[in-house]
Amino acid sequence: MSTAPEKSATITSYEDGPLLVRGDFELRTQSGEVIDGGRGTVALCRCGLSAIKPLCDGTHKSAKFHASGGDRER
Repeated sequence: MSTAPEKSATITSYEDGPLLVRGDFELRTQSGEVIDGGRGTVALCRCGLSAIKPLCDGTHKSAKFHASGGDRER
């Protein structure tokens, strides 16, 4: 029995912006349908205001969305 190769992706959280997903990934709806991101790197909305959710359309800029880039002081 063969197994499918494991997908590998990197997700980067940008300060006041989206989550950038790079690598070998697949986006799906909660019902399991594939979402075509249109490219190998996609930006996922974090502000909740994008007209093309779950993808980012840049609305966070005009909405003055604020969120950490994920960096934590140690």
